[in-house]
Amino acid sequence: MTLDDLRRYAVARSLFPPLSLKAAVEALGFVQADPIRAPARAQDLTLRHRVRNYHAGDLERRYASLGIEEDFFINYGFVSRELHALMHPRVDTGGWHKTRRDRAALVLDFVRARGEVHPREVDAHFAHGRVTNYWGGTSSATTHLLDHMHYRGLVRITRREKGIRIYGTREPAPDPGLSARERVDRLVDFVVDKYAPLPAPSLSYVIARLRYAAPQWQRELKPARERARARLSHARLDGVDWYWPAGETPGDDAPDDRVRLLAPFDPIVWDRRRFELLWGWAYRFEAYTPVAKRKLGYYALPLLWRDRVIGWANVSVVDGQMKADVRYVAGRRPRSPVFAQELDGELDRMRAFLRVGQT
Repeated sequence: MTLDDLRRYAVARSLFPPLSLKAAVEALGFVQADPIRAPARAQDLTLRHRVRNYHAGDLERRYASLGIEEDFFINYGFVSRELHALMHPRVDTGGWHKTRRDRAALVLDFVRARGEVHPREVDAHFAHGRVTNYWGGTSSATTHLLDHMHYRGLVRITRREKGIRIYGTREPAPDPGLSARERVDRLVDFVVDKYAPLPAPSLSYVIARLRYAAPQWQRELKPARERARARLSHARLDGVDWYWPAGETPGDDAPDDRVRLLAPFDPIVWDRRRFELLWGWAYRFEAYTPVAKRKLGYYALPLLWRDRVIGWANVSVVDGQMKADVRYVAGRRPRSPVFAQELDGELDRMRAFLRVGQT
């Protein structure tokens, strides 16, 4: 086995043939979300390669009919009902003092009485005031409380209204009939299935992040990591141990010629450590980096050709027209006429996805 095999495997197992939107979310298990739109939100940029005839905003527009959930896994995003059921009920999550529990009980009664609520309605009724948020600023105490209630599974996101979460009551998730150990092992399998092949440090990192998915089983994560190392397929290449689901064989699929612009949180590029090992250069998400220190741009989309990430692009829509600034790690674009044709095809697909005119 070689690093080339792992590269082909990483691409082929993630970029499955396009499915329906519901089937694609269930196949992925988890789709990371991000509010920045440049030129579209990360969840849309991820799904456009994996869903037939997908357009920016389709996930939000169709969410209520898909039978999926907004929730926190290793990051915030959209999860399948199967994964959602494995993580709940969440208990012992900290900070749930009596005053907050009492307020949550009143809010829950309010939500039940109305069926569906906008945070503004809850705030107008209870006037909870403001609190210091994670970033040191202030935000609505009602929004803060609803976030906590959502995380604990007391309410769910039923839909969004102009990007704002609309809350409703949540029915208890079906009991999967598994022990805590079995649930944690299944959560590990979900995260490995999504990001494999994983170098050993990354495997440890993603398993540790499951403390956000299931804080009630945080103590189970270390032994779960050791069980995973024992049951997963693995190989050692250039001094690095790699892990992937048992029964799969890296390197069987030949890459196609298609060029793809990937989201910053796409499963193929999400693990920055793996990215550098597989493609030999450091990709960084620089939206929150001071302008003077950016090397790739505000919202650089990694450029995948065949099984290589050879550059990046910053894409924007100005006056109804799409602009794409494409850069290459080697300093110049590949000379292959096939690449030129495929890049034009990808830019056309991006325009169709964004529903914008030709430049």
